[in-house]
Amino acid sequence: MTRFRKIIIGLVVIVVALGLFVAWVLRGSPAEYSLADTTGPKPKLAEPDPQTFPTLGLAKPIGWQAGEAPVAGKGLAVTRFADGLDHPRSVVVLENGDVLVAETNAPPSRGPGGVTGIVMDYLMKTVGAGDPSPNKIVLLRDANGDGKADQKIVMENPALNSPFGMVLREGRLYVANNDAVVSWPFTAGQTALVGKPEKLMDLPAGGMHWVRNLALSPDGQKLYATVGSSSNIAENGIAQERSRAAIHEYDFAKKTEREFASGLRNPNGIDFNPRTGELWTVVNERDMLGSDLVPDYLASVPLGATFGWPWAYWKKNIDWRVKEPMPEYMLEYVRKPDYALGAHTAPLGLAFARGGNLMGAQFASGAFIARHGSWNRKPLSGYDVIFVGFDDRGNVLPNQPVPVLTGFLTPDGKAKGRPTWVAFAKDGALLVSDDTGGVIWRVTAPGAKPAAAITAIPSGTMPTDGKGVKFMARPDENSDLTKPRP
Repeated sequence: MTRFRKIIIGLVVIVVALGLFVAWVLRGSPAEYSLADTTGPKPKLAEPDPQTFPTLGLAKPIGWQAGEAPVAGKGLAVTRFADGLDHPRSVVVLENGDVLVAETNAPPSRGPGGVTGIVMDYLMKTVGAGDPSPNKIVLLRDANGDGKADQKIVMENPALNSPFGMVLREGRLYVANNDAVVSWPFTAGQTALVGKPEKLMDLPAGGMHWVRNLALSPDGQKLYATVGSSSNIAENGIAQERSRAAIHEYDFAKKTEREFASGLRNPNGIDFNPRTGELWTVVNERDMLGSDLVPDYLASVPLGATFGWPWAYWKKNIDWRVKEPMPEYMLEYVRKPDYALGAHTAPLGLAFARGGNLMGAQFASGAFIARHGSWNRKPLSGYDVIFVGFDDRGNVLPNQPVPVLTGFLTPDGKAKGRPTWVAFAKDGALLVSDDTGGVIWRVTAPGAKPAAAITAIPSGTMPTDGKGVKFMARPDENSDLTKPRP
């Protein structure tokens, strides 16, 4: 055999081996459970399937053709409020009806670097998330009230650095950049961000999860900011996760900041339950345990709560891949999420139904959630907007979610769009941002009357002396107290 022939045979063997390796990686680990199985207050939790390479299920973005739209749920209709936008993400509606939309993307060098970083950059570009950040806030105005924005005003400022969360408070617009919360003087109706902003507080910059969202407490006295982890399971060391995987609280009166809750791998949407006044969030859970683990979730978040990341998930399931020592007794106080949203669905936007909305009686009490969609599950999951019902005591119901918008995926697995955020317009319509499609969708129930205001449950204080009061804890079938510890 000639030397040349040996070289050719060797190259063929290498190419075939690489082809088989790529085919194996792309095949991944298909889901054994349905999406419904991993959704609800009592999801099925599969056996962990630790992976060196993640299961890949990439939906190539193809955009919407003229006249196309998602599929509206039963009794609903969807139209375009605005289009031609560049990665529209978060949406905030001002008191005069103006709609602020953050056109944004990840900051440069957000990833872990090396081969992992190269692969991550490739994956993000494949699903339409690898472009440089536009760093703009767009003001959309429906001046004639026809349900479509007729004015689009771009607000730019050099201080915008992968902006996301926005709130307007007492004449100032607060914006969460990827590394800090900053603010400008601003009133409803204004159309520019002028000058250098004031910094309210620093936030951990960049990382694997760069989005920083904001929400005001119902009385406007406190500001809440979400910060995702910089890694999947603290593989770069727990020191790199300081102040991350958390929700932070800023007190305007005291001018102080504290960590409000922790152990939340990547919290995004946050909103206050109008019946109870409780803070709720949606969270993206960890990856590379297979297509069925771990379900993303919706949870109420009291002060001081921790949800277990990176050491545990769904209260008492230990992730044995984590090398960092678990804090002593941590499993004793880890909080269990209220409602699973399916494995790898990537929930981002969250908005509770309130009085005045035009979504109809079936959506009177509960939360609207935008599920951005998976990149590491087979079959693909998410890529929709759903409604999770709540009872009249402010508790999540044990039902499957109701579809609000679907049809973002084609039958062959391409993405026309990816729903990102939800917010209510001043007229009561639900606005949905679609960052891949560049559209803000408007959803209503035709003919629906504005919903009645939700009555808050009165709050009170516990008796200090305990006289005449008897308390008894009785576990039911849903309580962890009735189940043997592993």
